[in-house]
Amino acid sequence: MGIVDFRDSRPIYEQIAAYYKRLILCGALAEDEKLPSVRELAMELSTNPNTVQKAYEVLEREGYSYTVKGRGRFVTARTQLVEAQVEEILGQILQLARDAMEMGLSRDEVLRRIAGRLEEDAGGGHLEAGRREQQ
Repeated sequence: MGIVDFRDSRPIYEQIAAYYKRLILCGALAEDEKLPSVRELAMELSTNPNTVQKAYEVLEREGYSYTVKGRGRFVTARTQLVEAQVEEILGQILQLARDAMEMGLSRDEVLRRIAGRLEEDAGGGHLEAGRREQQ
Protein backbone atom coordinates (compact mmCIF):
# COMPACT_ATOMS: atom_id res chain seq x y z
CA MET A 1 0.00 0.00 0.00
CA GLY A 2 1.66 3.26 -1.09
CA ILE A 3 0.31 5.53 1.62
CA VAL A 4 3.47 6.30 3.60
CA ASP A 5 6.78 7.35 2.07
CA PHE A 6 9.48 7.59 4.71
CA ARG A 7 11.56 9.80 2.40
CA ASP A 8 8.74 12.37 2.29
CA SER A 9 9.42 15.33 4.57
CA ARG A 10 5.76 15.56 5.63
CA PRO A 11 4.71 13.91 8.88
CA ILE A 12 3.18 10.45 8.45
CA TYR A 13 -0.24 11.58 9.67
CA GLU A 14 -0.31 14.25 6.93
CA GLN A 15 0.59 11.65 4.30
CA ILE A 16 -2.20 9.37 5.50
CA ALA A 17 -4.73 12.23 5.50
CA ALA A 18 -3.62 13.35 2.02
CA TYR A 19 -3.95 9.80 0.70
CA TYR A 20 -7.51 9.45 1.96
CA LYS A 21 -8.43 12.94 0.72
CA ARG A 22 -7.34 11.93 -2.79
CA LEU A 23 -9.35 8.70 -2.60
CA ILE A 24 -12.44 10.59 -1.47
CA LEU A 25 -12.12 13.42 -4.01
CA CYS A 26 -11.61 11.08 -6.97
CA GLY A 27 -14.57 8.93 -5.89
CA ALA A 28 -12.55 5.78 -5.09
CA LEU A 29 -14.22 5.84 -1.67
CA ALA A 30 -17.97 6.19 -1.86
CA GLU A 31 -20.17 8.38 0.29
CA ASP A 32 -20.92 6.72 3.65
CA GLU A 33 -18.25 4.06 3.04
CA LYS A 34 -16.60 2.91 6.25
CA LEU A 35 -12.93 3.75 6.73
CA PRO A 36 -10.61 1.15 8.27
CA SER A 37 -10.46 1.29 12.05
CA VAL A 38 -7.50 3.08 13.62
CA ARG A 39 -6.11 -0.24 14.82
CA GLU A 40 -6.52 -1.96 11.42
CA LEU A 41 -4.84 0.84 9.50
CA ALA A 42 -2.04 1.23 12.05
CA MET A 43 -1.27 -2.49 11.77
CA GLU A 44 -1.42 -2.40 7.97
CA LEU A 45 0.95 0.58 7.81
CA SER A 46 3.15 -0.59 10.70
CA THR A 47 2.69 2.75 12.40
CA ASN A 48 1.53 4.01 15.76
CA PRO A 49 -2.28 4.10 16.24
CA ASN A 50 -1.92 7.67 17.53
CA THR A 51 -0.55 8.66 14.11
CA VAL A 52 -3.59 7.19 12.35
CA GLN A 53 -5.89 8.80 14.92
CA LYS A 54 -4.33 12.19 14.18
CA ALA A 55 -4.80 11.67 10.42
CA TYR A 56 -8.44 10.74 10.96
CA GLU A 57 -8.93 13.84 13.12
CA VAL A 58 -7.62 15.95 10.22
CA LEU A 59 -10.05 14.26 7.82
CA GLU A 60 -12.98 14.88 10.13
CA ARG A 61 -12.00 18.48 10.94
CA GLU A 62 -11.72 19.26 7.22
CA GLY A 63 -15.08 17.62 6.45
CA TYR A 64 -13.87 14.51 4.61
CA SER A 65 -15.25 12.05 7.15
CA TYR A 66 -17.62 11.77 10.07
CA THR A 67 -17.81 9.49 13.09
CA VAL A 68 -20.74 7.40 14.24
CA LYS A 69 -20.18 6.52 17.88
CA GLY A 70 -19.63 2.81 18.29
CA ARG A 71 -19.67 2.15 14.52
CA GLY A 72 -16.59 3.91 13.14
CA ARG A 73 -15.64 6.57 10.65
CA PHE A 74 -17.35 7.10 7.32
CA VAL A 75 -16.79 9.11 4.13
CA THR A 76 -18.67 12.39 3.73
CA ALA A 77 -20.59 13.26 0.54
CA ARG A 78 -17.95 14.35 -1.96
CA THR A 79 -19.94 16.94 -3.96
CA GLN A 80 -19.31 19.76 -1.49
CA LEU A 81 -15.71 18.65 -0.98
CA VAL A 82 -15.01 18.67 -4.70
CA GLU A 83 -16.55 22.11 -5.15
CA ALA A 84 -14.50 23.55 -2.28
CA GLN A 85 -11.33 21.95 -3.69
CA VAL A 86 -12.05 23.32 -7.18
CA GLU A 87 -12.56 26.82 -5.76
CA GLU A 88 -9.25 26.59 -3.90
CA ILE A 89 -7.43 25.43 -7.05
CA LEU A 90 -9.01 28.19 -9.14
CA GLY A 91 -7.86 30.73 -6.56
CA GLN A 92 -4.31 29.41 -6.84
CA ILE A 93 -4.46 29.54 -10.65
CA LEU A 94 -5.73 33.11 -10.50
CA GLN A 95 -2.88 34.14 -8.20
CA LEU A 96 -0.32 32.51 -10.50
CA ALA A 97 -1.86 34.28 -13.51
CA ARG A 98 -1.58 37.60 -11.66
CA ASP A 99 2.06 36.82 -10.89
CA ALA A 100 2.72 36.15 -14.59
CA MET A 101 1.05 39.44 -15.55
CA GLU A 102 3.16 41.30 -13.00
CA MET A 103 6.21 39.94 -14.83
CA GLY A 104 4.98 41.57 -18.01
CA LEU A 105 2.81 38.99 -19.75
CA SER A 106 -0.51 40.28 -21.05
CA ARG A 107 -3.77 38.71 -19.96
CA ASP A 108 -4.24 37.29 -23.45
CA GLU A 109 -0.71 35.81 -23.44
CA VAL A 110 -1.31 34.14 -20.06
CA LEU A 111 -4.61 32.68 -21.27
CA ARG A 112 -3.04 31.57 -24.59
CA ARG A 113 -0.19 29.80 -22.81
CA ILE A 114 -2.52 28.10 -20.32
CA ALA A 115 -4.78 26.94 -23.16
CA GLY A 116 -1.75 25.65 -25.05
CA ARG A 117 -0.53 23.67 -22.06
CA LEU A 118 -3.99 22.25 -21.49
CA GLU A 119 -4.12 21.11 -25.13
CA GLU A 120 -0.69 19.49 -24.79
CA ASP A 121 -1.82 17.71 -21.64
CA ALA A 122 -5.06 16.59 -23.28
CA GLY A 123 -2.94 14.81 -25.86
CA GLY A 124 -1.90 12.47 -23.07
CA GLY A 125 -5.54 11.74 -22.30
CA HIS A 126 -5.52 13.31 -18.83
CA LEU A 127 -8.23 15.84 -19.52
CA GLU A 128 -10.44 13.77 -21.83
CA ALA A 129 -11.62 11.46 -19.05
CA GLY A 130 -12.62 14.44 -16.92
CA ARG A 131 -14.51 16.02 -19.81
CA ARG A 132 -16.43 12.80 -20.51
CA GLU A 133 -17.42 12.51 -16.85
CA GLN A 134 -18.83 16.05 -16.83
CA GLN A 135 -20.99 15.50 -19.94
